[in-house]
Amino acid sequence: MESVTIIGAGESGVGAALLAKKMGLKVFVSDFGMIAEHYKKELIDNDVPFEEGGHDFEKVLVTEVVVKSPGVPEHAPVLRMLKEKGRKVISEIEFGHSFYSGLTIAVTGSNGKTTTSGLLYHVLKTAGLNVALGGNYGRSFARIIAEDAPEIMVLEISSFQLDDIDTFKPYISILLNITPDHLDRYDYKMDNYVNAKFRITMNQSASDHFIYNGDDAEILEKLKTFTGQPNKISITHNKYINGIVSKDTTQSFEISIKGRHNLFNAACVVEACRILNLSEQEIGNGLKTFVNLPHRLETCGTISGIEFINDSKATNVDSVYYALDAMTKPVIWIAGGTDKGNDYSVLFPLIKDRVKALICLGLDNEKLKNTFKPHIPAIYETTKVSEAVETGLKLGAPGDVVLLSPACASFDLFKNYMDRGDQFKHCVQMLNV
Repeated sequence: MESVTIIGAGESGVGAALLAKKMGLKVFVSDFGMIAEHYKKELIDNDVPFEEGGHDFEKVLVTEVVVKSPGVPEHAPVLRMLKEKGRKVISEIEFGHSFYSGLTIAVTGSNGKTTTSGLLYHVLKTAGLNVALGGNYGRSFARIIAEDAPEIMVLEISSFQLDDIDTFKPYISILLNITPDHLDRYDYKMDNYVNAKFRITMNQSASDHFIYNGDDAEILEKLKTFTGQPNKISITHNKYINGIVSKDTTQSFEISIKGRHNLFNAACVVEACRILNLSEQEIGNGLKTFVNLPHRLETCGTISGIEFINDSKATNVDSVYYALDAMTKPVIWIAGGTDKGNDYSVLFPLIKDRVKALICLGLDNEKLKNTFKPHIPAIYETTKVSEAVETGLKLGAPGDVVLLSPACASFDLFKNYMDRGDQFKHCVQMLNV
């Protein structure tokens, strides 16, 4: 490989460009849209030629290898043209892997990737290992290698990033779950999405390890025809439902994050750390000191004995299921936004036992109201976060929880889920003054 073209100039694309430059390759970056100013500055500062606002096919076709950013859809005309011309198209993850000789741990799944990757990184870092965290989480894999390659790399990986791997081979792969998501990118066929997730283990050999959810129906069905040779480690509910027990004692590890789903995530982390020969004490220290990213079952205040929890990242029904399942107190539930064709029926058993009121926060709340009217005694609606928080406080009693777990995208009223969560936290703080 002497030269490379990179399609897309976001974090993945610019990271790949920096790595290519470091490795002495001739590199050209092409973006159909406009490149963000801070990324454009990086390209200019590193003398990387680029174009924006469209693709010049003659320039793009110069190289034999093309690195595709995960946000570029497979049906993009430039990709179709490149493949028709016989160009090899790979993901930034594959490109980074070709220049990395350290130990890789890769994490994927429909839900929980970020929490699990962050927790695993924290446990390893706390134990004093030379480890970095990246991929779909923060900095791109290629950027990290270009700057300072660590001995161990923890990668959060999306199905989009797995679509264009070829030789990528993690020492430990973790597959958390597979539930319907992004099906528009997979011809609306669940089998295609399942196959994309399983690509994380396709190159692993008998000396590698594949940790997976032994209770997930889609994973178990796919394993019936799986011919890979890694050491397979199944994590089932009996391994974590009553707490994850340390091998050193009969005591369960103290885990800082809420919810049964996070016990599962932690069980995967514990298994990975044991493979790396961490002591039980080192594992325990990391598990109890981890602080999750914002907007994921984040406690943001208690007013008059009522706890307010920001779970704005819960933009699909599965995430809300995990959130409600984690609640041990009566819930005033704030939900709503841009519905993504949600089927809420899976929530009905949890609603019955836990939810005393629903506050709909969105421009169009009809589906939520009609769906839950037979199941929740009190339903309110608003388009203002402040009003949702104030209503939750009025409806609640000491010992209750006001839970923002929307089940919907945020774009009707907010910039993104982070904006929604930040506004919620701000309103709670203002009432708590």
